[in-house]
Amino acid sequence: MKYSKYSVIIIGSGISGLYLANKLSESSSFQDGILIVTKENLFSGSSSLAQGGIVSVIPELNKQDSIESHIKDTLKAGCGLNNINTVKVVSENSATVAQELIRFGVEFDKDDKNILNFTLEGAHSCPRILHSQGDSTGRVIEETLCNRIKNAKNVELYDKTMALELLVDETKTCKGIIVFNYQYGEYEAIYSNNIVIATGGIGQIYKNTTNPSESTGDGIALAHKAGADVENMEFVQFHPSALYVKNKTTMPLVSESVRGEGAKLVDLDGNYFAKDYHTLADLAPRDVVARAIVEQCKKTDTEYVNIDISQIGIEKFKQRFPTILSLCKDNNIDVESGLLPVIPAQHYFMGGIKVNLRCETSIKNLYAIGECASSGLHGANRLASNSLLECGVFAHILAKQLIKQDTQPPKKHDERIKDTIDKYINREINTNDEFEKTNTLFQKLKNTMTQNTGIIRTQNSLQKALDDINEIEFELSKINLSDSKNLYELKNALYCAKLITTAALNRKNSIGAHYRADYPHKALIDNKKETINYEEILA
Repeated sequence: MKYSKYSVIIIGSGISGLYLANKLSESSSFQDGILIVTKENLFSGSSSLAQGGIVSVIPELNKQDSIESHIKDTLKAGCGLNNINTVKVVSENSATVAQELIRFGVEFDKDDKNILNFTLEGAHSCPRILHSQGDSTGRVIEETLCNRIKNAKNVELYDKTMALELLVDETKTCKGIIVFNYQYGEYEAIYSNNIVIATGGIGQIYKNTTNPSESTGDGIALAHKAGADVENMEFVQFHPSALYVKNKTTMPLVSESVRGEGAKLVDLDGNYFAKDYHTLADLAPRDVVARAIVEQCKKTDTEYVNIDISQIGIEKFKQRFPTILSLCKDNNIDVESGLLPVIPAQHYFMGGIKVNLRCETSIKNLYAIGECASSGLHGANRLASNSLLECGVFAHILAKQLIKQDTQPPKKHDERIKDTIDKYINREINTNDEFEKTNTLFQKLKNTMTQNTGIIRTQNSLQKALDDINEIEFELSKINLSDSKNLYELKNALYCAKLITTAALNRKNSIGAHYRADYPHKALIDNKKETINYEEILA
């Protein structure tokens, strides 16, 4: 047990958590200490894989753009299920986040006149995405924030460590966390008056995903088990263009910026098909394009389609997208052919821990930011490159809020949560991983979620998924497994999978990333008719 010296504990080391830590480390209010708990190492997670960029609405530099235009685009992509106040706050603070990242040391790409270079992505009405080193935006931001944290004297790091349980008392106030260092098989209880969950998404619940291995829904499971509210769990986004490599399930991303620069989706016969499904064709919202690819593959009896980059030009492609070029080389894909094989893969999660504009959850002293949080920004479908922006804006907002309030760490233990602590402390640990046993069950989960709670869903498929999840949980209960990272990840993944599938069963319509084939309230993919009065929403 620790008499904590930490004013705040941040669980997760992606861009949202690192941005927050950087802001707090500059404040004299947080000289008592900031603890970052990360499951892998400081530079890990999904953030560094973000290729496209970050939305930045800066009308004085980008005459085509405006706050109102970005709000409207976000609402359209989210099918009007967004929280309008959240959308406004995020859009209005986008320039501040860009300026702050530049102050931190991030260098965004500029044109030949040394002016910030804005690019276009799907469902945006104008170019407004800033990028760095072509298609390495996430990596550049993450590296910059990591380097600053390494030099911060008031930040401590627990790596190879999972947060297992929140210490919540009878007043529904979070007092700290139980953590598990799986490298050494050690548990520890740590008190703090400010706990921030910034653990990212749920991608590894699915067979095909662009997310890294650590994206197993840990933070969402952690919060909900403690009594925090979750919402929009049915809204799982599948990116249309993950690089197709046979027998590979964690897939590199082919950024939407490639289509934004002029590339076209074609089937294996060379037919340009995106225009047949939506007036925005290749740059339609992601759910639309993903379903278009699924339908085209069914029609042509193929496993994938191609992105034709010849409209960009091979040499320009190599210069603009060095990360994708490297990924293609690593996977023996010939860029010179002008065709990149792609399929949809789970990419982003719109649902999560319900938070308000102050990042507060339904549990006092517990906050959530980034992909694990449901802020209301994305609605039923995330607009491209709004995710890194959301990370920055809410980290910025939360930092300002925490700096204003009492940041002193607790001075004594709370006996009311002693029973929770006693479950872990002094227990015998067997550090044998038993990976094969957990991996077999994990593969079963991935398969059923992909087949039944994937891009296209029905009542029967969702019920099948729920039955399978219950069966996997039963199988797990019969196996005598030692405590391990893989076991805890499997339990969290199962927990989140059940929340997602149950929510999908309960939403009996088709909207955004949630498509129910048995409730075709509109054509399968066609979204040509606008049914929401966005001007009225904005009024």
